[in-house]
Order: sequence, then C-alpha cells, then structure tokens
Amino acid sequence: MFRNVFSEGVAAAHVRPSQFFNKPAETMDRKEIEQTRDKLLRWTVNHAYSNNALYRKKMDAAGVKPDDIKTASDIHKLPFTTKDELRSLYPFGILAVPRNQILEVHATSGTTGVPTLGFYTKNDIEVWGEVSGRSLVMSGLTKDDVFQITPSFGMFTGGFGFYYGARRVGAMIVPTGAGFSKRQIQYMIDFGTTMVSAVVSYILRLTETAFEMGVDPAKDTKVRKGVFGSEMWTEEMKKRIASAWDMDVYDIYGFTELCGPGVANDCYLHDGLHLWEDHFFVEVIDPKTGEPVGPEEKGELVFTTLTKEAAPVIRYRCRDISFLMDSHSCDCGRTHRKLGYIRGRVDDMIKVAGVAIWPSAVEAVLLKHGQLGPEYQIVIWREKGLDKLKVVAELAREMKRDEVENLRARLQEELHETLFIGAEVELVEPMTLPRQEIGKARRVVDKRAE
Repeated sequence: MFRNVFSEGVAAAHVRPSQFFNKPAETMDRKEIEQTRDKLLRWTVNHAYSNNALYRKKMDAAGVKPDDIKTASDIHKLPFTTKDELRSLYPFGILAVPRNQILEVHATSGTTGVPTLGFYTKNDIEVWGEVSGRSLVMSGLTKDDVFQITPSFGMFTGGFGFYYGARRVGAMIVPTGAGFSKRQIQYMIDFGTTMVSAVVSYILRLTETAFEMGVDPAKDTKVRKGVFGSEMWTEEMKKRIASAWDMDVYDIYGFTELCGPGVANDCYLHDGLHLWEDHFFVEVIDPKTGEPVGPEEKGELVFTTLTKEAAPVIRYRCRDISFLMDSHSCDCGRTHRKLGYIRGRVDDMIKVAGVAIWPSAVEAVLLKHGQLGPEYQIVIWREKGLDKLKVVAELAREMKRDEVENLRARLQEELHETLFIGAEVELVEPMTLPRQEIGKARRVVDKRAE
C-alpha cells in the first residue's frame, strides 16, 4: 500500500526568529533607504558608463549621460537590458573591472541558449555573503543550527550563495550539494541537521526518499526550518512540504545576474519577500509595453544592481512576474519593501489554442486534492492542426478504479473552470513521473515543435 507522504495538513506553526543579521541596515528608516539607494544608483550608472562598452553605447544611443540620473525617479531615462544582450557579451564583455580583479564566476544553466554569467570581485563576494546572511537569519538560521546545503556547488549559484551567508552567520554547515538523496537523509540523522536549503523540486524528492528509507521526516529528523527557491511554487505546495517535515518554510529569491540567492526573502509573517533595497532597485513593468504598472499591480520585474562591481546590470528585464507591495512597514521590524511571491515567468506562460496557460494555475488546482502527490506534468501537442492539452498527475496512494475516475472527472471540470480551456487529465500510479536529483523539475512538455 502506498502511503501519502504529502498530506493536506496545515503548515507548521510559525517560528518568530528574534534576531537580525545586520539590524541597522535592515531597519533603516525610509528616508535613509531612499538616500542610500539614490547615492548608489548614481555610482552604478557612472561605473557602468565609464567601464563597460555595452552600457556606454546604450546610453549614448539613448542620449543619456550619467549626470542625468540623480534619483530613482530618473531611471526611466535609461534603456532596458535583456538576457540576449548579456548572452551576446559571453564570456567577458559584461565586465566593468579588469579581469584580474575577478575572484569567481557562475553561470545560468544555458538550457535555452548561451549561459548568462555572473562575475564577482572580492567586494561582490562580501556583499553576497551580507545579503544571504540577512536572508538566512530572517529564515531562522542561527549559529546554533546545523545547516544542510543541498543545491550544487558548481557553476550554479545556489550552493555557494547559501554557503557564503551561513559562514557569516556562524552556523555549522553540512555542504552536501545535489544528488545522493539517501545519503542526504542519513546525514540529516547523523549530524542532527536542523535547517535545510534546496531547490523546490528537490525537497520533494528528499521527502519521498526519507519515507522510502522508513524515515518519517517530522519524527525521525531534527529538521524544523527550510529555505527553498529557484523554482515557482504555490501556497499549496508549501503547506504540503511544511506538514511532511513539521518545518517552517521560507522562500528565498535571487538569480545569477544579480548575485544568486539572497536578493529577497520572506520573514516569519510569510506575506511577501523583503527586497534588500540598499543593494538592489526594482521596477515593475507591463511585459508587453515596457511601461510601469500601478501600485501592487502584477508585471515583469526589472532590476538594477546598486553595489555590484564586476558586472553591474541596469534595468535588467528578468522575466519574473510579481508585484511591489505598497506598504513600507512590516511587523517583523524590517523596513525594506516587499515583493509579492514569484508566481511565474513571462517565459512560463504557454499559449494553447490561443489561450494563455500558467503552470502555477494548474498546480494550484491539483494540490487542493489530497489524493494526489506533488508531481505533475503539462503535455501539449498538435493533432490534425489543433492544439491539445493534457495534465498528467500522480496519485498519492492506490485507489479503486471508480474513485480514480471520479477524481479525474472532477479535475477536468476544475481545470476547465480555471484555465478556460479543456484539458485531458491522466492519473498515474505513485512514483511514475520522473524525479530530479539535480536541477529543476520539467513541468511542461511541449511536443508541438517535434
């Protein structure tokens, strides 16, 4: 009999971390934050214009000089930067410092083209440790914790971002990296791991692996805090992970072009991601027109680094969809503004028969049903010139045939109401869909180009 290791249980009780990593910086008043931001923005624009050919060329073409940018309200005068532009500069064209000042390089996966690189000077590494340390302490990490880091230590920024922050905090680090899931669980038991970091899809795999080994994560491990990122995930997914481990679940945000994990993080209130405004400036735009959207209106995030030496980015269209909260205060005491949780990417949206489909909307429907596990795939193909859509979801346990059929029919109805398009539903046995030991889960399989 298969056991449903991902129950519909409620999230673990919130733990209120009492510490700050850098309280003066995290609790600056708004006037100081804005003055610091504007000062650093002026430095960044001058630094990029003076030391990087791409930005000098772009600004000259736009008729903008560094002296034209005095405050954040002037940033609209600057042109956007795109991923394709950064890729065209591979490998060293994005640098704004001599190559002999570079201590480290990281890269995106490059699955959709040439990798985008992130370079770091000594000061950039220090800043990365600072913002990661703030984020990890906000997630509950202390020097008394045993912190297991499961993202890979390679060109991917994940492992190193958590490592630099945890070193600054002073926690005991278990740097396992990715893969070897049974060994990961054994280390948790052997070393008394109290907090874990992971790519979202990998904590799902670790949960299944634990139960396969006869280990109940909530009873047989000491892991009660987790910080996860790198992939979009819904509230339903967070609740399932929290319930399976009896842990408080935190969301960390970042990407290679900025630094890696540590750009923003949620506090114990779990109602948005505090963005470190003394290091990053964000705008929210309409992805189609490029125009700014209104307060708390969803759009594409556009980032400008404020302290990056090696490879600053200015008005970088990151393709992530979110919104900027209008409030300037939080009961946790931090004064840096919050982003809404990332609910998808411009690239994630799929057009099926002319209808926009978001994977997050599919996940939200599926995970309302405790009879289903967390793994699913969205399959699209073309038949006789028409687009077809199928959602493949795993059962969490064995069920009778009529129960399966009733669930399948109910899901088809709910998906149609949510997506405004018909979707075939296929329910498969537990552990049928592929698992990811390393890297991100492949949720969408688009066969239309085959």
